[in-house]
Amino acid sequence: MPHPKMPKAYEPKLYESAVYDAWEKSGLFKPDHLTGERKESFSIVLPPPNVTGTLHLGHAAMLAIEDLMVRYARLSGKKTVWVPGTDHAAIATQSKVEKELVKKGMKDPRRELGREALLKEVEKFAADSHDTIVGQIRKMGASIDWSREAYTLDETRNRAVNLVFKKMYEDGLIYRGFRVVNWDPLGQTVISDDEIVYKEIKAKLLTFTYDKQFPIAISTTRPETKVGDTAVAVHPDDARYLAFVGKTLDAEFCGVKLSVKVVADASVDMAFGTGALGVTPAHSVVDADIAERHSLPMKQMIGEDGRMMMGAGLLAGKTTWEAREIASEWLRAQGLMQKEEDVAQNLSTAERSGGVIEPLPKLQWFIGVNRPFTFEASKHAPIKGLKDGQEITLKQLMQHVVREGEVKILPERFDKTYFHWINNLRDWNISRQIWYGHRVPVWYCKACGSEHGNQDVCNKPMVSVHSMKLCPACKGPVEQDPDTLDTWFSSGLWTFSTLLDPAKAKDDVRAWANASADFKTFHPTSVLETGYDILFFWVARMILMTTCAIGEVPFKTVYLHGLVRDEQGRKMSKSLGNIIDPVDMIEKFGADATRLALILGSTPGNDMKLSEEKIAGFRNFTNKLWNISRFVLSSAETSRIAEKAIAKTLADKWILSRFARTQELVTKHLEHFAYSAAGETLRDFTWGDFADWYLEIAKIQGADETLKESTDKNLLFILSRLLILWHPFMPFVTEEIWSSFAPSDGVSAHKKQVLMVASWPKAEEMSDEKAEREFAKLQEIIVDIRNVRATHKVPPAAQLGVEVLNKELFQIHGAVIRILARVRDVDASVDKTSVATSYVVLYLPSVDTEKERARLSKEWEETKAYVASIEAKLANKDFVAKAPMKVTDTMRAKKTEAEAKAAELEKQLKALG
Repeated sequence: MPHPKMPKAYEPKLYESAVYDAWEKSGLFKPDHLTGERKESFSIVLPPPNVTGTLHLGHAAMLAIEDLMVRYARLSGKKTVWVPGTDHAAIATQSKVEKELVKKGMKDPRRELGREALLKEVEKFAADSHDTIVGQIRKMGASIDWSREAYTLDETRNRAVNLVFKKMYEDGLIYRGFRVVNWDPLGQTVISDDEIVYKEIKAKLLTFTYDKQFPIAISTTRPETKVGDTAVAVHPDDARYLAFVGKTLDAEFCGVKLSVKVVADASVDMAFGTGALGVTPAHSVVDADIAERHSLPMKQMIGEDGRMMMGAGLLAGKTTWEAREIASEWLRAQGLMQKEEDVAQNLSTAERSGGVIEPLPKLQWFIGVNRPFTFEASKHAPIKGLKDGQEITLKQLMQHVVREGEVKILPERFDKTYFHWINNLRDWNISRQIWYGHRVPVWYCKACGSEHGNQDVCNKPMVSVHSMKLCPACKGPVEQDPDTLDTWFSSGLWTFSTLLDPAKAKDDVRAWANASADFKTFHPTSVLETGYDILFFWVARMILMTTCAIGEVPFKTVYLHGLVRDEQGRKMSKSLGNIIDPVDMIEKFGADATRLALILGSTPGNDMKLSEEKIAGFRNFTNKLWNISRFVLSSAETSRIAEKAIAKTLADKWILSRFARTQELVTKHLEHFAYSAAGETLRDFTWGDFADWYLEIAKIQGADETLKESTDKNLLFILSRLLILWHPFMPFVTEEIWSSFAPSDGVSAHKKQVLMVASWPKAEEMSDEKAEREFAKLQEIIVDIRNVRATHKVPPAAQLGVEVLNKELFQIHGAVIRILARVRDVDASVDKTSVATSYVVLYLPSVDTEKERARLSKEWEETKAYVASIEAKLANKDFVAKAPMKVTDTMRAKKTEAEAKAAELEKQLKALG
């Protein structure tokens, strides 16, 4: 009789919501509710999704991997917490809301609504998006402690942000400076280097002189900026220009008088253009660096609206694109153009608004990564190799923790990428000219410069954790800095700010952390799991911010997953129409199948291909596990979990040995973050060893009264532990199957009812190499017989006659061979067609030898012709040179497969005589 609780097919929709609700109600997502002695802690923070929409496949992959980590840690007896949260994603969220308001008829939402009204619109959108995202995270089965949910812009995080800003300002690491930054004229804000998207365009590289008297020609793709040039830089070793170095030359360009100093700078590439570089300090970060080294003046010629400013001569008031055409035409008309070349150019655009970036000089807030400061070591989790009170820079600190292994990056090849980025790291511009976000905690006295002002205080920025109303010096009115902080500033504090206890808040961030129980228990966090594409955006910034503010690393290991691409390896996009929605896949195939498709075949740091067919395949496997369980629970005399196995037969010894090896290997893979390998090992055992072999043999043994009880115990023993091993990968179906077990002796009903807090099985001493070798012979006999049946197209119901060469082997295992291979004992007969294998001679039923020979000969000739056709194509050098490597590799694989088939057909022909 089938088990009453288990229908024939597993329908995810019928179980997943109820199972997740039961998990939440149990309270077992909370580490404090976990039973047993859990001395070792495991903690992970959810990379906070932006509140700008819905989850995509990248988020789904992240959730699948992180939940696997968390569930494995919990099953392994660790005090486990997974802290959730969302990111306010300042620029992205405000930009999205403003675009929606424009669609509704507004021309300029900021001006029409004002700061407070616009922020209400943004906050409403963020709240709605948050609810959608949280619902989707639940659908993935994420075992998150929702009681600890945080938001990068909530009150606790805001206080932490202000405290860290104040500390870094007092340490001299945060400063206000007038520097060239990336300005987005469309979004009307500064953005970081990491938020730039480069688009390749065709451009003109122009070579010209400023005027007819100027002795040096320069090359550029942006002639409109040359009205702001204050120098020409050449390489110190360039003999062509040595006579001019140090001189200041006058010129007139597009109606603007220039005073151009010729400077020697080693950064100049002598091979590019004329080897002379027109230096525009106000509109190029590279040129600004040259200007700083040579004390050159800065002339701003482009405004925040992306138009040329007054003073730009013929170009004034024009957009930069219009000005470029005007300047180019002017050069031609004046006879100054020496050369025009078509070149490819990377155009800098803003990731969120799409605006073309203009480097502009602005007064902004920065974090100085090369400024030395006094390091304060953590007493809670000190960093190896760093002493309290030593002088160090943020850049050195970021390098030290990875170089010394305090933070381990997986895969290790990203260490090189990490160090390269840090070596070239510039001071981080942290202020943004938008309204949504953490307001810069700085106030300015309105009396500054007046007769009422105190010049020692009133003309300086005043940093405060708490809101200020009056100037502490003159008691006059103050106003807060209008800018907000870069989103990455607050998310850079994510690991420790999410573990701060609001009730223990203090005015020193380190004291606050040390007063918080969660921080002392769970920080540094065990793992940070995220995509390799935000190694610099987020991972490096968390290391920077946490080591500086708290004196310890934010996490011990960084696990970087790759991008999810379509089955052709292309990035998923709306334009290609190849986007796979994870919510749709869960609805269609279930969360477990979706999770498995994102984990198996995925390795750290490597992109993975995904198709709907792959997810459907794992839906089939989910159903396979259901049916395996259904058979075991319906065929066994009891549904009580067996605490011990009993090995009576060779098949028993073999399956228990194979299971012991599987447990050991899966655990080893999980400990080493090899999640795909762990899943593949489990799948091979479950579908192969257990389902295809032992379950079939169990049906035979179950018919024997002397073996029934032991066989049942073995089935229940393996199944119960197999469900635990599968649980981190497939939590829903395993939890539902687990509920069908009755409590066994010594196992509490609580543990029985909730699989997620069972104990991870330890590999027991059941390995038996001799049994595995002996059973391998048995498998070989059965597989050989099955292959003969398939090759000669023997009907499934027909039995083959068999003459056994190894009498002893057949005498012991004859019943298994007869049933699984469908053979019967016969005497040797010259009248029947025979096929010999390693252990048996098989006699085929009523085979027309001539007809069979003709069939095999035809198939053999066709296979040889197919091999020859592939060889001819691969011998064509032009074809191989033009064809994609994937195509030629596939052809070679097919050739090898066809050659093997031809050899087997030839062998069968010879056997026919």
